[in-house]
Order: sequence, then structure tokens, then C-alpha cells
Amino acid sequence: MNNAERVTKEQMVRHRSEPAASPVREGFCVVIIGGGPGGYEAATIATRLGARVTLIEAQGIGGAAVLTDVVPSKTLIATAQWLTQTEQAEELGIRVGSSRPVSDLGKINERVRELASDQSRDIRAGLEESGVRVIDGVGKIAPTLDPDGTREVYVYPSFEAQEASETLRADVVLVATGARPRALPGSEFDGERILNWAQLYHMKERPEHLIVVGSGVTGAELAGAYQVLGTKVTLVSSRDRVLPNADEDAAWLIEDVFERRGMIIKSRSRAQAARRVEGGVEVELASGEVLKGSHVLIAVGSIPSTKGIGLEEAGVRLTERGHIEVDRVSRTSASRVYAAGDCTGVLPLASVAAQQGRIAMWHALGDAVQPLDVSLVGSTIFTLPEVATVGMTEEQAKSDRMNIKIASLPIKRNPRAKMQGIRDGFVKLFAEAETGVITGAVVVCERASEQIFPLTLAVTHRMTVDELSSAFTVYPSISGTLSEVARMLH
Repeated sequence: MNNAERVTKEQMVRHRSEPAASPVREGFCVVIIGGGPGGYEAATIATRLGARVTLIEAQGIGGAAVLTDVVPSKTLIATAQWLTQTEQAEELGIRVGSSRPVSDLGKINERVRELASDQSRDIRAGLEESGVRVIDGVGKIAPTLDPDGTREVYVYPSFEAQEASETLRADVVLVATGARPRALPGSEFDGERILNWAQLYHMKERPEHLIVVGSGVTGAELAGAYQVLGTKVTLVSSRDRVLPNADEDAAWLIEDVFERRGMIIKSRSRAQAARRVEGGVEVELASGEVLKGSHVLIAVGSIPSTKGIGLEEAGVRLTERGHIEVDRVSRTSASRVYAAGDCTGVLPLASVAAQQGRIAMWHALGDAVQPLDVSLVGSTIFTLPEVATVGMTEEQAKSDRMNIKIASLPIKRNPRAKMQGIRDGFVKLFAEAETGVITGAVVVCERASEQIFPLTLAVTHRMTVDELSSAFTVYPSISGTLSEVARMLH
């Protein structure tokens, strides 16, 4: 190698970190309202493309995903998961003693809050190092465009403030304000006994009896975690099963695991109200039955945080439920205004919010962009065991419009699962009957969130079952079942 070809490690690192030639004119300004995954990922992309970026966030960088929702809940669930290992101890030949491990919720929640705060600080530091200006405050969009086509964004110190502390000029505005927990009518959260999922992590003592209202993803995840941590749990579901929007086989399996561990599930029961009583709470059902517990968690959905920031006055169209209407490249109905994340109601996942934010900036700043395709999103419900899915559902697979073959295998047949004493779970694949192209998958097992990625790649790139099964898997491994199910569809 001659001197002209020689590149030092320092030069290589510097070259990789330098942004590519920017398609953005000098001085192009992007203002982002909201610092969750949609906001901070958009800020990162816009800065790399050469824009001047200001991000306004009222609650803390990372938004609900980092501070009160995804990171805290998954940290809590990871702690609970450790305790599930004792369920197979006797079978594996391990004596754990006569007493069950006891969880210290105060210490668990202290760690949860510290981890969330650390993650928020790390994200903020990364943004500021890349040149993003971060403002602690509330952003509000001006109702009209200026003559030069830019928009003004007013910055307020808080939601209660009457006067703006600063006015920013933006060539492009991205709204990524997220959503907040929904309450039962007439049952306001008090942060002590009647709780939403953002308030759980300040409890210092484990609830004696937690009533969870709502059996969707959030309700099921937290009900399962608290049960494993040693709390008596009653789960109130208005539908005939938990996780009503999940794969039916997966939902029934999770419900069976819940009940086997001692959870009380009140199916087809709609909660009317929750109220504090001496020493605990009461939850009144539509049937007239009254449930008594020490605490109640309300997990009945969320409300988009779209009020009071000037959206409708600026021409941004909202749905009846208050979500911002966007197209597949994150554009709103207002010129130069984009939106990303839970405030859009597209798909309430941090990964989707982040991708919406990236797509918005790629499109707004003239870079190559591929519109969002939610059918390619791999997602996980972090129950114990986890439920991971991608692509079409079984209901879609069985419709008359497509000729789809389905194959599945229980995890308990997998040699690695046998070694680890794992019995609960399965792998299910959907593929076109004529071509063998993989169109969807469901994985239920421990760490299914890690197993779904190769199947997400398969669906995204239209791999066939033969292509998937011809790739080597480690023996023994849980991923061997993915290949085995693919061979069943040869």
C-alpha cells in the first residue's frame, strides 16, 4: 500500500462521522415540537443533512417513551423476567429454598427512574453535540405562513405561561408531541391509589392487590409483571380475552399463563368507575359487581397531546379523536408542517415514531425517502413470555383474497427450549401458497423480540420459505424452530 492509499484510523473515524453533501440550502431552519423518538430522531437526521435544528420539549428529552412509558415499563418487566427463572428451578435440578425471592419495589422503581433519566440525559447530550439547539419549554405554531414561506413558532416557558419567551422562524416544523394516559370518566388519577402507567414508578411499596383496568398491550404487560413480582392481580377485560388485537393463539396462550400463575381475569367486564375508599380502592363494573383492591391501574388507552399548540389554527387537520392526520411521508394538511409519533395515531410504537420522524426530514429536506409501510413493522408485546409479530395476521391470511399457507410449531419441541425448561410458546409462519414468499409471522417465547428480526427481514425483502430454511441456524438454538417451520412450508 502506497502513501496515497494509506488512511489513518483517526481519518476513517472522522470521515464516517462527517455528514454527506447536504441537499439543504444554507441557513435552512427546522423546528421540532416534542422530544420523544419521533422528535429526537428527526433532529438527528435534519442535522446530518445540514439544517439548523431547534427542538422544543416540555417534559424532558426522550418524551414519554423514555421517561414514563417504554423504558420504565420494559425495565420493570426485565426485573420480573428474572424472577420467572425460578419457575423451572426444580425441573433443572436447582434448589431455591422454601421461600420465594421477594421483590423490593422501592429499589426496583429507583433503578427504573435512574435508568430513564440516564437515557434522557444521553439523548440530550448526543443532540447537543451534533449541533441541535434544545429548548426546555412549550412550542406553539403561528396560524399563518410568512410572505417568504416560513412559519413562526412561539416558545413558552410552560403550559401555564401567557407570554412567549421567544419566537423562532422555521422553514419546516415537525410536531411530535406524543400522547397521555386516558382516564375513566369521573375517575381522576391521584398518583397514589388510582394510577396511570406513568405514575407507577414512584411507588415505594409493592401493592397488595392491584386491579388493572384494560387488557390491551399496556395493561397485559404491567399486570403480568406485577403478578410475577408478587402482587395479587385482577385484570379487567371488556373483551372475551386478553390482548384482543393480538394473534388469537398467542392471546389465549398468554391468558393461560396468567391464570396458571394465579391472576384473576374478569372477561367481558367493563369498568364504569374507580374510587378511593379507606385503605384501598373500589372498581365498579357495568354489571354492578364491585371489585376491591389496594390500588388500581387504569390502562384504557391514550389521548393525543395536540391541544393548545396552534395546530387547527394553522390548518392542521385532526381526526375526531384528536390525532393529527398525516400521509405516508408524515405530511400534515398544513404547508411545511409534518408530524410523527403517537400524536398521529398511525401505530403507537416508539420504532414507528422514530421512523416517521426520519421520513419527515428525508422528505422535507430533499433526500431519498421510502414512504412508511406499517405492514413491515415488527412489534413485540412484552408479556412473559413475549409475543412478537410482523406482516399479515392469521385473519388476513385466511381471507378469500389470498392463497396463504400456515404452519406452526410449539416451542417446547425445540431442544434448546427443553434444556432451559421452556414450555410456553410457538412459532407461526404465513407464506404465499404458489410462490412460498413469507408474508407474516408470530413468535411467542422468551425474548421473542430478538427472534422476530430475521422474520421482519424476510417479510420486508419478500424472502421465500426455502431461502429462509436454507440459511444455517445454530444447534441448539430457539431460532432453529424458525427454520423448521419454514421447511414445513416447502
